[in-house]
Amino acid sequence: MISPDVWIAAGAFLVTYALIVTDRLHRTLSALAGGLVVIILGAMPQEAAFEAIDWNVIFLLAGMMVIANVISETGLFPWIGVQAVKLGDGDPRRILAILAVVTAVASALLDNVTVIVLLAPVTLFVAASLGVSPVPFLIAMVLASNIGGMATLIGDPPNILIGSAANIDFLTFTRHLTPLTVIILVVFILMAPWLFKKDLQPRMGRSIDVDSLDASALITNYPLLRKSLIVMLGVMVGFTLHGALHLEPATIALAGATVLMIWTGQDPHRLLRNVEWPTLFFFMGLFIVVEAVVRAGIIDSLAAWVLRMTGGSLTLTTMLLLWLSALGSGVIDNIPYTATMIPIVKQVGQGMPIEPLWWALAMGACLGGNLTLVGASANVIAASLSERSGHPIHFGQFLRYGLLVTLMSLVIATVYLWVRYL
Repeated sequence: MISPDVWIAAGAFLVTYALIVTDRLHRTLSALAGGLVVIILGAMPQEAAFEAIDWNVIFLLAGMMVIANVISETGLFPWIGVQAVKLGDGDPRRILAILAVVTAVASALLDNVTVIVLLAPVTLFVAASLGVSPVPFLIAMVLASNIGGMATLIGDPPNILIGSAANIDFLTFTRHLTPLTVIILVVFILMAPWLFKKDLQPRMGRSIDVDSLDASALITNYPLLRKSLIVMLGVMVGFTLHGALHLEPATIALAGATVLMIWTGQDPHRLLRNVEWPTLFFFMGLFIVVEAVVRAGIIDSLAAWVLRMTGGSLTLTTMLLLWLSALGSGVIDNIPYTATMIPIVKQVGQGMPIEPLWWALAMGACLGGNLTLVGASANVIAASLSERSGHPIHFGQFLRYGLLVTLMSLVIATVYLWVRYL
């Protein structure tokens, strides 16, 4: 007999995602309501609900948002935007491709959430300069970020989780997943002009004189920029060495934000007001809802049943894990999804070579993050920033692009897995 907790968890999960998908209620309110329902109805204790929140993710985001807010006051982002416009000769399609490449490369070196926080202001500036909507630029940036984040151990949160669980180091991750990342990124850049063609038409009467753009006066505070970049470099080094330092990325990000505020004499009240609190509370609610489903055994039962259907075949299990992970990460944020799948992969790997399974999980979790607006943390951050600028990104709008890019990526990943590991 199915327990009431299972019905409550499943019902709260389905209703929460239905509200998010249909935009009938703001996604932050939907997630918070879902999390509160499972607590109030007794599907999980309050203590367990609060423990389910990944505070490393929350504080990592908060710290990087503070750093990004300080950097934005220096004029660096408009400067980068002008350089992109000039390099793209004012053509929105070329500029979109340039920004996508910059985002993908940056996402391989930094956590992709951090990259979105830092580069979204650039995208908003470029779109305003071109007289076009920032939405296609932001969506392309998110898609490129999730692709580029797959390349390294520190590029995407699921990779950090997998690397820790499987004892995979930075160089090994890079050697196995960077070649695939480059292939998928090249194909994405080639298809981007066609994919976003209709949305990149400048509004009537709007054009930009590239020759008239002067970036020299855009940097308004060189001392603040110098201090910000020094702190940012320190944070990047900390992210790379966080294992050796025995510090979580959240601690490093918060330390960087604190040092930067003290060093530059910034008013914490003003900076903290600019933190994307709706996004942070969205994740808090979502973590609770997902944990309720996990505690009820729904995800474990489904994944175990599907994996058993492969009959112990390494090829079938690997391919199924790749596609199942992509689908699961598209529906559930890829961080809690990956955390749920890791023990399952360990168990399945006892009866077959486990290395291909780890790569399949990493590929599926990272690439599947492009499927929907809630598939990855970077997606939600970009949507929040776009909404703040007056250009909300709707679930269906993102899905129209994300579905095609995800299918393309998974087909290439399938061939890559088959040729290299099976």
